[in-house]
Amino acid sequence: MPEIKTYTIAEPYLNLQCGLGEGPHWESSRNSLRFVDIVKKKLHVVNLVHGPSSHQQFDLDYSIACSADIDGDETRFVFGGNSGYGVFERETGEHRVVRGMWRDAERLEDGGGRAGVGRCKEERMRSNDGAVDARGRYFVGTMNDPALVGENFTDEGVLFRLDPDLSLHRVTEGVTIPNGTSWSADNKTMYFTDSPSGKIVAYPYDLETGEAMWDEGKTFFTCPYEGGVPDGHCQDEEGHFWVACFGTSKVVRVDPNGNVVAEVEVPTRCVTCPTLCGTELFITTAAELDPEKYPRSTKYQGSVFKVDVGVRGKPLNKFKMVGEV
Repeated sequence: MPEIKTYTIAEPYLNLQCGLGEGPHWESSRNSLRFVDIVKKKLHVVNLVHGPSSHQQFDLDYSIACSADIDGDETRFVFGGNSGYGVFERETGEHRVVRGMWRDAERLEDGGGRAGVGRCKEERMRSNDGAVDARGRYFVGTMNDPALVGENFTDEGVLFRLDPDLSLHRVTEGVTIPNGTSWSADNKTMYFTDSPSGKIVAYPYDLETGEAMWDEGKTFFTCPYEGGVPDGHCQDEEGHFWVACFGTSKVVRVDPNGNVVAEVEVPTRCVTCPTLCGTELFITTAAELDPEKYPRSTKYQGSVFKVDVGVRGKPLNKFKMVGEV
């Protein structure tokens, strides 16, 4: 059993009281961090040289859950939005959907006894997390919107893939809460999290086609903490994973064999996603789900935390968009 290194963070880097802080992303060319608040429909940006005093926020027309840089484009980035993929203008904050996710029938049906009865599937779903593969394809997972269905989540979720030519593909269905997604260094394995399962599963992956073998998945990591589930994750340059364990106050470093080798403790329970900016690990969090039971968790709920962990992140892939939108 490897020795577990521990880090303890006492105070937040940014105390924003996000409803659901998510999607932290290091814009390495600008040395800035961007992240979203899905619930309050905001996008946040911080220049990491100037620190918290440089914080900017943009009000959104709809929720954005995750984002990725566009290869060769310094003025815009691509995002997974409430009902489709879109582009965001960095300087002005203008944002628009360029490829809707849902079929015509899913914009019309009334729920059929599923979560959010009386609302079509497009209305009762939202994006949740995403990642870009080595060929520049952007994967984004969708789930029931808790604002509409509460905790009555179903397996209506779909993992979508947007290719560089902006063609849309349904990669897999029957997902409940899609979260952390990444690939092995040789791109032969795709790691994917459906949070209620409590696991990150490794699937054989074909980089040429952008398809995973969903029937051949093997458990890579199981959250070891009672009441916790894996949420977002990132990888470092040594091939280790940093996994947010929602409901536990912890982000853990996991070695390539799935063993926990380090723990980062933060002073709020609902940790959502980490990212590495240089050697600094930034962590987004959400509002406490059970404030009466965990009152101490509410003080810094929805904050962003950071700690230097001494290892750099694996470079993030960029969306390779062909043509203009």
